[in-house]
Amino acid sequence: QVQLVESGGGLVQPGGSLRLSCAASGFTLDYYAIGWFRQAPGKEREGVSCISSSDGSTYYADSVKGRFATSRDKAKNMIFLQMHSLKPEDTAVYYCAADSASVIQLPDYWGQGTLVAVSS
Repeated sequence: QVQLVESGGGLVQPGGSLRLSCAASGFTLDYYAIGWFRQAPGKEREGVSCISSSDGSTYYADSVKGRFATSRDKAKNMIFLQMHSLKPEDTAVYYCAADSASVIQLPDYWGQGTLVAVSS
């Protein structure tokens, strides 16, 4: 069974850090572009980060550049999103995704989402 399962969400104070994990099963992430999306209450889902499957290049939304870092662990078949200097506007459900294209376009697989709440 193909699955992406996120973990690591929770409540954090502004300025804090959090690391999200995403474990893949039923397929190998090596040949997929992988990334993270988020959806804040009342807003559309937006792309946060992406790692290209062709050359490993990373891409970030302007709103998270310099604060977030995405990585993959091929041995564990997992991807991660390290978030620093969190702001209330980062509050959202975060989803990992995998796309058989070289970059994230229309993901083949989605996780179920994990909630990140940034509040004092």
